[in-house]
Amino acid sequence: MTLLPDGFTVRVRDDVRLLPTPEGGLSLVGGSPLRSMRLAPAAAGRVVDRRVQVRDAATDLVARRLLDGNLADPDDLTPVDPAELTVVVPAHDRPEHLDRCLTALSGLGVIVVDDASGDPAAVAEVVRRHGATLIALAENRGPAGARNGGLAEVATAYVAFVDSDVSADPAMLAQLAGQLADPRVALAGPLVRGHTDKVRPSWFERHDAAASSLSLGARACSVRPGAAVGWLPSACLVARTTTMREVGGFAADLRVGEDVDLVWRLVEAGHVVRYQPDLEALHEVRGTVRGWLGRKLVYGSGGAELGRRHGDAIAPAVLSSAMAAAGAAILACRWWSAPAALASLVWGSRVVSEALPDVPGRRGLASRLATRGLGWSLRQESALLLRHWWPLTLVACLFSRTVRRMVLAALVVDTAVAFHETDVRPTTLLGRRLDDLAYGAGLWLGVLSSRSVRCLAPRLVRRAQR
Repeated sequence: MTLLPDGFTVRVRDDVRLLPTPEGGLSLVGGSPLRSMRLAPAAAGRVVDRRVQVRDAATDLVARRLLDGNLADPDDLTPVDPAELTVVVPAHDRPEHLDRCLTALSGLGVIVVDDASGDPAAVAEVVRRHGATLIALAENRGPAGARNGGLAEVATAYVAFVDSDVSADPAMLAQLAGQLADPRVALAGPLVRGHTDKVRPSWFERHDAAASSLSLGARACSVRPGAAVGWLPSACLVARTTTMREVGGFAADLRVGEDVDLVWRLVEAGHVVRYQPDLEALHEVRGTVRGWLGRKLVYGSGGAELGRRHGDAIAPAVLSSAMAAAGAAILACRWWSAPAALASLVWGSRVVSEALPDVPGRRGLASRLATRGLGWSLRQESALLLRHWWPLTLVACLFSRTVRRMVLAALVVDTAVAFHETDVRPTTLLGRRLDDLAYGAGLWLGVLSSRSVRCLAPRLVRRAQR
């Protein structure tokens, strides 16, 4: 196995608990998905102030175990030389967006792939003015095919993919590429934040800027199915050029979901994908309600095909049996809800306790983790009712008072999530509802077309991983 570079440092994540074991080792509990890991005394001695610095094979092994468990993140990485980075920008008309994109990328080598624009002369003029390289496709291949066309011409060790409606700073991209100092990391992405330059943006533009579907949270992590971050948007990515070519680049036959597919194929092949939200790229929000909701519908429509290619990885929720039962009982708001939820919580605490190492305070820790799991289950089940399953939910509401109560409870949970994560205004809540309706409609259109409900089925897990 290729060693990490000498001096490479990882830091145990703040949400991971370090528990001393009786024999002088350490147990780590946390990560995403939740797991527990035990380090022998010799390995535990390499963890200093929650950090491990690679100095030899032993520290390399400890650092890798922590990274693979999603219990630690790389710390203080060195940016790559910008001369080793080429940016590929797929473009289809919208020369004003392309102009802003290339202005932000000044100083980097850029390849613009014109994906058969209706006005190729306008695109070519912008490219010429910025001194970028132009590849003009005779037929429209879609974003995935256009990116692959640019990838074929890249001669540097690293390649960045930046959409024409994204502004990405060269220093940020070089720093993001620093994630690839770990030889196993093949792909990395920043937080993609919605943005508009309008002095008076409309209500849906404000919503999209505050709660963009491409913004995946503030926690750095390893990206994989079932983790807190399970995919990365292709709006802005940095990759190792050789690895991208080895896996065949983006799936050219996909017009939507090609970024999810790429991440999951890389993970399935044994590569690591990283999300680094302290680095940001700005994505122009859609300028019309039709364009905004239309894009959400398109996003949803790709779920069925991703399910066909990747199976359970597409599951819209990952739940333990006990917490799923407890969450459903709470949402039902019946006389039996409290005792049923309590019984499920007790059972869930027992399951978690059995998965934890024998350390002081194990039962209390298990109870806290189970309670946190209950909160996450409530959030996921509310999303199922309001987003992924809403056509079925709507029909069920016509016949069941219990389902109607569950929907009202789910709206309360989702509103609480909105208060926690965004600057809540009435337009924010309206935007969330319309976003869910559009995405869910696209998801069901894909289901009806493919005749497969795999992308609607949650995945149940039995216990925390060890």
